[in-house]
Amino acid sequence: MRVQLAFGKTGLPLELPEGYDYQVLETRSASPLENPAQALEEALDAPIGGPPLAELAKGKRSAAISVCDITRPTPNSFVLPSVIRRLESAGIAREQITILIGTGLHRPATDEEILEILGPELASQYRVVNHFARDLGSHRFLGQTAAGTPAYVDERFVAADLHITAGLIEPHFMLGFSGGRKLIAPALAARETIAVLHSPKFMRDGRSVEGSIEDNPLHRELLEIARMARHDFMVDVAITRNREVAGVFAGNPVEAHRTGAQFVSRAMLQQLDEPVDAVITTSAGYPLDLTYYQAIKGVSAAQHVLKPGGTILLLAACGEGAGAPEFRRMLKDFDSHEGFLSHIDRAPVEIDQWQLEKLALVARKAKLLFYVPGLPSEYYSSLWGATCASAEEARDALLSGLRPGARVAIVPEGPYVLAKALATAA
Repeated sequence: MRVQLAFGKTGLPLELPEGYDYQVLETRSASPLENPAQALEEALDAPIGGPPLAELAKGKRSAAISVCDITRPTPNSFVLPSVIRRLESAGIAREQITILIGTGLHRPATDEEILEILGPELASQYRVVNHFARDLGSHRFLGQTAAGTPAYVDERFVAADLHITAGLIEPHFMLGFSGGRKLIAPALAARETIAVLHSPKFMRDGRSVEGSIEDNPLHRELLEIARMARHDFMVDVAITRNREVAGVFAGNPVEAHRTGAQFVSRAMLQQLDEPVDAVITTSAGYPLDLTYYQAIKGVSAAQHVLKPGGTILLLAACGEGAGAPEFRRMLKDFDSHEGFLSHIDRAPVEIDQWQLEKLALVARKAKLLFYVPGLPSEYYSSLWGATCASAEEARDALLSGLRPGARVAIVPEGPYVLAKALATAA
């Protein structure tokens, strides 16, 4: 059996021998819209739960638009021209429109990436700025949430008269689904805010998982911060596996996002009758597998279909290596997942610890294998699982530990697959 895995920009073919019960979990999505341009215009003019964007923009002098960074394949060059046209028609001058790259704690987008994120026309004609979470002075303190999270949001966004987000709704390993409120926090939040949002207080809560927002405490926290930042309007899309537009959801940031999340869940959710013995997965290829930090999302998604004690093999290009400096240091410092979890239970929250925490929680109940060729070998001894020199070696290592006829799930696009086994469904 031959499968094609999402891996880097080019993909990775892998031959699988007979003798096992393979189940390929392909990305499910709604069908592409026949006329996405018309759907976008209608969504902006007849939005969900609120007035049209053009009406909101009347009388406003300035607008700020938060967009995803390079790690999300959001079709900004399709969405933003229609948004901006309405802003300018309502009287907001071009020089008073700011597009913020919502980096969270990711590195700033390069000039080349900004061209990819926005397209050359938008990138050259509008003010485009990176968010810098580590510069507290560039954020406005909005107060504390009811749960005690200090809300610091980028001053350039808060200071605008009109606050808009443009994003992508897809499964997210902590928030249930991306998009909407996530384009404000953590996308435009200071690290002091992000550290609390990603602390064990939320990370250890079993409701902070893929595919769930209704009872997700982290989702509720982000909604509160977004309200404090006066989130006026959102426009998010859902995309197909080929990255065509499958749905457009615009309007009230709470109602429109809920509608989009429900749409994506109906289209994507797969339920297995019982959990499998092993999973071969990815981090969905470029751009999500640029770093090991991001690639962990593939492991997190795979746990929901795996038997306790089963094995997960992650194949991710990791062309930019491990990730940010704090993450790299922690990755080297802890040679066991239990040691790491014990450490963060008693220490102040550190930047990027949350991604390792999610990995450690999976490592408590699963064996891990890796093929991550872009990750420097200096990290191999501290991945909490064996690292293989080739995809074939990794495949053989996985299968050698299984009985004949064992059930193996193949997830070619990793976290873009929303799947649960009935026996393990939360």
